[in-house]
Amino acid sequence: MHSLRFIPVALILAAGTAFAQTAPSAKQLPISQDVTSKPTPPQAIKSFDVSAIDTTADPCVDFYQYACGNWRKNNPIPSDQTRWMRSFSELQLRNQYLLWKDLDAAASNPKGALQKQYGDYYASCMDTTTIEKLGLEPIQRSWSQIAGIKSVHGIPALLTWLENHGMPDGFFEFGVTQDEKDSSKQIAGIDQGGISLPDRDYYLVDSPHFAQIRAEYLEHVTKMFVLAGDTPDKAAKEAASVMAIETAMAKASMSRVERRDPEKVYHIYTVADFQKLTPEFNWKTYFDSIGIGHFDTLDVSAPDYFKGLNELLASQPLDAWKSYLRWHVLHGEAANLSSPFFDENFRFFGQILAGQKVPQPRWRQCTAATDRALGEAVGQDWVKQNFPPAAKESMDKLVAALEKALADDIRGLPWMSETTKKAAEQKLAMFRNKIGYPEKWRDYSSVKVHRGTYVENVEQAAIYGRNYNFAKLGKPVDEKEWGMTPPTVNAYYDPSFNDINFPAGILQPPFFDFKADPAVNFGGIGVVIGHEMTHGFDDEGSHFDGKGNMRDWWTPADHEAFTARTGCLAHEYSGFETAPAEGSSPAVHLNGHLTLGENTADNGGLRIAYQALEDALAGEHQSIDEKIDGYTEAQRYFIGFAQVWCENRTDASARLSALVDPHSPGRWRVNGTVQNFDEFGKAFGCKKGQPMYPENSCRVW
Repeated sequence: MHSLRFIPVALILAAGTAFAQTAPSAKQLPISQDVTSKPTPPQAIKSFDVSAIDTTADPCVDFYQYACGNWRKNNPIPSDQTRWMRSFSELQLRNQYLLWKDLDAAASNPKGALQKQYGDYYASCMDTTTIEKLGLEPIQRSWSQIAGIKSVHGIPALLTWLENHGMPDGFFEFGVTQDEKDSSKQIAGIDQGGISLPDRDYYLVDSPHFAQIRAEYLEHVTKMFVLAGDTPDKAAKEAASVMAIETAMAKASMSRVERRDPEKVYHIYTVADFQKLTPEFNWKTYFDSIGIGHFDTLDVSAPDYFKGLNELLASQPLDAWKSYLRWHVLHGEAANLSSPFFDENFRFFGQILAGQKVPQPRWRQCTAATDRALGEAVGQDWVKQNFPPAAKESMDKLVAALEKALADDIRGLPWMSETTKKAAEQKLAMFRNKIGYPEKWRDYSSVKVHRGTYVENVEQAAIYGRNYNFAKLGKPVDEKEWGMTPPTVNAYYDPSFNDINFPAGILQPPFFDFKADPAVNFGGIGVVIGHEMTHGFDDEGSHFDGKGNMRDWWTPADHEAFTARTGCLAHEYSGFETAPAEGSSPAVHLNGHLTLGENTADNGGLRIAYQALEDALAGEHQSIDEKIDGYTEAQRYFIGFAQVWCENRTDASARLSALVDPHSPGRWRVNGTVQNFDEFGKAFGCKKGQPMYPENSCRVW
């Protein structure tokens, strides 16, 4: 459950928001006809794209517009996306195309048991004829179980039945996680959950924008129940019950900013004390039936949430809970059901919340779904074809270069004492580096996949994932385990493992290109590496030592200086506008405290990758000022970095991201970092006081 309550900090959200990745609008053809769309081979992605540059813009005034202006003008958002990025989106499309080729071949002519397994999974997803024919049937068994409970006290046993059958139920997240104060242990943990909208603020903030979303959500839930066979009056009553329960759960939940403090989401309870906290819920029934081993203590991430849940269980009638549970099963499976449910799910979560016009082609949906379900099975064949040993060797060298640069940076910090510097260097020296793919692949042989009902395969994959997690209880930590699949275009740092992870999917052009000059590679994958390393020392990672244990290794004075410097970043980024005013809704600014960890990593990554580039060029007796195609190596470094973040996004997506995404949008990942790094101003001959070369700037690392 580690990823459920303390998410390893990634470079970017791996697959976007789930509701923006699935399902067609009501005006579209049903999904049974969407299956005809086939992929075309994507074009190669340039690591350094001169044509993307807007030479009419002044790089010292708006570097993002300079580096990305022409690309943004010439690359509108595809209708099946909520944002489109020059590097991430195009590389993800390329990787998915290559993955699709493997899946499509395995579906028609598998070579071995592994290919048959993932080929059948993909084929069942693509079999929209059967999906349409079955309609609501795949969840009727779960709804019958919900209808059969006689009192609220029957909910614990019902939840275990649903989870043991791979079905969603809301309520909370339960599983096994590392003990954050003793990372050698794997313990039981439980966390808040229960809501369907992307964030608690959607339920709680009193504004015209959120009020409208709440009204649209009520309409959506009502429509879904009507599609499932309820009368309009009954559906409206059920929707009101869902909204009342979810609103109360939102009130009891911690905010995203609060949860950034690891100390606030770590509370060890005995099972007996946890039962006293929530006497209305029989935890013995739940824990004994859920299929996990024995434990006497557990980490309760959000005690106040469970206090609120207890009050809800005591106050809400049984019929309201049945409506809530029916909804969470239906909502959780909507994208896997027939077109009426698929369409309505997309209308609200895709179009209204995120501004996506049409769904992704079915082949992309099913490729992504198979990767999520059987990622290390599919990934084995993918890396053989797309990640040669030479690429891994080059990455090892780059990582070593970045580690040296970060060590030099730590040693040279003017605001940190020698005592804390030593502790920071010790932590850096203990980083575990994972590159490309796992040393040992997961065994999926227990996942029973058939070409029949797609939802059954989804359930089997969910049961496998749950059992895989539960089996960790009390076992030694597997330091070599991965949290992302090999084709993923992303990277992450995990504080409890103290490791940096770079899947093979991101170790491709334009991030990493054998043919590119050092400046472009350091501006691409070098900054990615530096970004993940810096996460070990951001406002969250700094709570953990080299062994992955939550421990204060700072002197009080250094901690105060660190807080002042991160406070500078939080204040700076809170001033950046991310979505314009719309109707009665005002312009939206970033939440500098929500995005603080990622902004710290962006700024640190840019700085230490530049230092590593200087070291690499010096080793080759080259100058940072040497020119290639009219640009100095320094300029190519910054342009290569900026072009990673060229993007267009819908206003709805920008508003949503400002609330839920700890990453800043591309404009501020570029301009926010370069304006804090004097070497940028020097590289482009800026004058002190210009926007990208201010008199005063923020710096942590």
